[in-house]
Amino acid sequence: MSQDNQITRKSIFQYFKEAVTGKNQDFTTGSIRKAVFMLSIPMILEMLMESIFALVDIVYVSRVSVNAVATIGLTESVITLVYAVAIGLSMAATAIVARRIGEKDTEGASQAAVQVIILGFIVAMAISAIGILYPKEILKLMGAKPDLIAEGYGYTQILLGGNLTIMFLFLINAVFRGAGNASIAMWTLILSNGLNIILDPIFIFGWGPIPAYGVEGAAIATTIGRGTAVVWQLIALFYGFGKIKIAFRDLVIKVTVMLNLVKVSLGGIGQFLIGTSSWVFLMRIMSEFGSEVLAGYTIAIRIMMFTLMPAWGMSNAAATLVGQNLGAKKPDRAEQSVWKTGKYAAYFMGFVSVIYLIFAPTFLSWFSDDPIVVKNGALCLQIIAAGYIFYAYGMVIIQSFNGSGDTKTPTFINFICFWLFQLPFAYLAALYFELGPIGVFLSITLAEILIAVIGIWLFKKGRWKTVQV
Repeated sequence: MSQDNQITRKSIFQYFKEAVTGKNQDFTTGSIRKAVFMLSIPMILEMLMESIFALVDIVYVSRVSVNAVATIGLTESVITLVYAVAIGLSMAATAIVARRIGEKDTEGASQAAVQVIILGFIVAMAISAIGILYPKEILKLMGAKPDLIAEGYGYTQILLGGNLTIMFLFLINAVFRGAGNASIAMWTLILSNGLNIILDPIFIFGWGPIPAYGVEGAAIATTIGRGTAVVWQLIALFYGFGKIKIAFRDLVIKVTVMLNLVKVSLGGIGQFLIGTSSWVFLMRIMSEFGSEVLAGYTIAIRIMMFTLMPAWGMSNAAATLVGQNLGAKKPDRAEQSVWKTGKYAAYFMGFVSVIYLIFAPTFLSWFSDDPIVVKNGALCLQIIAAGYIFYAYGMVIIQSFNGSGDTKTPTFINFICFWLFQLPFAYLAALYFELGPIGVFLSITLAEILIAVIGIWLFKKGRWKTVQV
């Protein structure tokens, strides 16, 4: 029996237990299937916690008002720009930390962790200032009506003002994933989202001496939950719960290491700025069709993210495997890891797409009884689910490029598929040819199909194997 079938000889439950308890593994040797499993399980659970967090917010806030749901949609479209910077930096952190771990250079990995934390802090402070001072102007720019701005600007102000918690949560978890300590990242999000689930109803509807803050309460709960998780992350780093350990004396700028991080992250930041700004413009187009349609779209995207996150978790596993195996001078093993991960992600997403195509209206009805909200949200979910298998391969391939340190290729792919195709298509189909929201939904699915096709073609060329970080 081949080494790659090792996972069939041992209890899956035992491997699951090892994965979630954080047993240190060497992912550059042994069964690739086991490596994918051991990394994917905690990353999938981590991403599921993130999507549960998103759904919980919608469940509670949908009981406040349609405007409250729309506020979340508009604010998160803006805050995805924060995610773009955080994810761009985290991609660099994962790639460099994974490469150093593959090279058995734990000191170099720790230095990279410190520098990415310093960079994240500087960026987050600048964003906080804008969010605290101009929340109403931000919502107005997104096309929000005056009544929505009056009700929801506090949510925008708190979430953007406290974006340091978002930034650190992304960056430090990226360090843990790059080191192969995916279980620490998973438990971090379990803590964050567990607190959010408890605190959401308390701050939204009030409890005892705590007044009912409405949609603003969702932002308060989120920020407290994330902030607590960040404290846990820092404790894990300083006490060395995983392979990475830092000390207060390490908290100094190392120009060479930081410049390397900046160089790798620029492509990642550009890549996600392209993608997330595209989502911002799509949300702006959707706002033309009223709060009910916008609310349906927002709920559908939240439901979609619940099942998209496991595939994202698998793609993060592929990124770590690529980085560590390139560091260990095993490019063929890195490539095999990507194809296996892509196949598993496609199986999962194909199954989910069938469920969504059949039961989309039922799922939407759990969140709203407004027929316009349900109709448009269900249609959105069904059209996007039709391309789910392409989503799976596209995410794994793109993250594999990033894991190698090649953040330029995904940036090129995103530019072509989002800015040159998706946005013009959405605008023309929705507004010029008067297809309405369907035009936006179609643009999302077709763009993701195009990403998968171009990504696979470029990945097979193999230039990513020669990138140095």
